[in-house]
Amino acid sequence: MADPVEITRALTESAERVIIGKREAVRLAVIALLADGHLLIEDVPGVAKTMLARTLARSIGASFRRIQCTPDLLPTDITGLSIFNQRTAEFEFSPGPIMANIVLCDEINRAPPRTQSALLEAMGERQVTVDGVTHRLSRPFCVMATQNPIEYEGTFPLPEAQLDRFLLRMTIGYPSAEAESTMLLRLQLSHPIEQVQQVLSLEDLVAAQEEVRRVFVHQKVRDYVVRLVQATRSHSDVALGASPRGSLALLRCAQAWAACEGLGFVLPDHVKPLVEPVLGHRLVLAPEARLAGRTPKAILDHITTTVEPPVGEHYAGP
Repeated sequence: MADPVEITRALTESAERVIIGKREAVRLAVIALLADGHLLIEDVPGVAKTMLARTLARSIGASFRRIQCTPDLLPTDITGLSIFNQRTAEFEFSPGPIMANIVLCDEINRAPPRTQSALLEAMGERQVTVDGVTHRLSRPFCVMATQNPIEYEGTFPLPEAQLDRFLLRMTIGYPSAEAESTMLLRLQLSHPIEQVQQVLSLEDLVAAQEEVRRVFVHQKVRDYVVRLVQATRSHSDVALGASPRGSLALLRCAQAWAACEGLGFVLPDHVKPLVEPVLGHRLVLAPEARLAGRTPKAILDHITTTVEPPVGEHYAGP
């Protein structure tokens, strides 16, 4: 089963057994997997950020490791280290938790900058280097990081270079009253994650990721993506706009969205809803804009309304 439509349906149904009433959040998480990127979940405690990562890992039969970030966490606690074996008189590499298919970095902003930087090579190049030896990471590989946007004491804000390596940033939000009541009923006797079964293989997901890359993108749609990203660089409220990596991320997510809907080509309507989750965390606002209380979301909403999408084109190709 390498069909992105079937994979999206299977993963969504599996995740919604645990994450109730949050289809949009689940959809963004599935898009991140299909687009072969990393996901930053920024929300208050107790809204199932960790459960979402664990559920997706179980659903695809992936190896899953959790890193609980604390101020005393060392880089080798993530990447692993070489240990001297007295019996063989040689150093042997002991892999760290980064050597998994899905890695949950819980409260990533509580790790010190030196430890946060240990993730850069893994997230950007899908490899880690320890003691001069490079170790490739297996596919699929996805870092799902969480952080609490409310509590800042004892935290280390993520630098722009690391934020730029996250394909998407999303929130989950509080459930509705009806969804919360259903959640209480399901959790009364046992946690629903215990009933989550594998619905596809890792090979299926990797094949679907390749299918996503083959989704056709018309020149006009590519130009639309570029105009949106360049508008972030020239906006008066933005000190540092999105990088070319942001353009690629927006395009890749739009391809994944189109593939989820069974389309072989990208529409402007696939691009526009993804602008804020893909580009919002990549912007550095000007000091005056921050003092005025402006937000990346408000700026990107303004950009999407002023940058005109292409119209009247045959996006399926020539």
